[in-house]
Amino acid sequence: MPELPEVETHVRELADLLPGHRIRHVAVSWPRTVAEPDPDTFCAQLAGHTFQALSRRAKYMLFGLDEGWTLLLHLRMTGTLRVVPAGTAPGKHVHVVFALDQERELHFRDQRKFGRMWLVRDPEALLAGLGPEPLSRQFTGRFLASALARRSAPIKAVLLDQAVAAGVGNIYADEALFDARIHPRRPANQLAAQDCVRLCRSIRKMLRTGIAYRGSFIGTYAPPSGVPGRFQAEHKVFRRTGEPCLRCGTDIERITVAQRSTHFCARCQPA
Repeated sequence: MPELPEVETHVRELADLLPGHRIRHVAVSWPRTVAEPDPDTFCAQLAGHTFQALSRRAKYMLFGLDEGWTLLLHLRMTGTLRVVPAGTAPGKHVHVVFALDQERELHFRDQRKFGRMWLVRDPEALLAGLGPEPLSRQFTGRFLASALARRSAPIKAVLLDQAVAAGVGNIYADEALFDARIHPRRPANQLAAQDCVRLCRSIRKMLRTGIAYRGSFIGTYAPPSGVPGRFQAEHKVFRRTGEPCLRCGTDIERITVAQRSTHFCARCQPA
């Protein structure tokens, strides 16, 4: 958390607020937030640049800047961004403040301090290991079958591999596996071709629905507007341990797969 739908929501909301704004100066209070270059150089190089187009790749946000620079941001577990009036006091967990023109500031808040930023010329060098976007034409049942063919790990673990399903995380993996009626511990290479087609469709369905609902509002996460997403109300299994399955009435179970909490219905998703 945040996953692809939450990051996409961030990008869409900030795309209405940031392009055209010039960065006056940057202040970093938690140096580890900046992965590249060093924090002092990061702040100095950003000053004077103007935000242009915003985009997303997997769980990364890409802020296009003038003169060929790109600011990459990974929100990780608890990162959020908010555009606020200039002079707004940074909260306890605000670790980077971008002072903008027109009396605005961009605050990066990250309670767990795992979020990271990069200022680079070539973002592809950082993103090269990612698989296809799950909502792209390249992400098909055939691609998924090929990616799983030599993987004996549980399918839930493989779906969290960003080289397979870029942007999919714990929430949407659980929901997609339930929708596709596939047990999360089933060995990935035991999925038949029709299973892969069905799972591909379920992944795309869950992600599109998540985007439509502006993501899931869980823990400290909130989009830039501050208006919570609503997809958590649509969860069929995620964090519904002990509650009745909305499809068959069986109690939802929780197990651990790849060190991640995993939720499923034993009847709808037989081992």
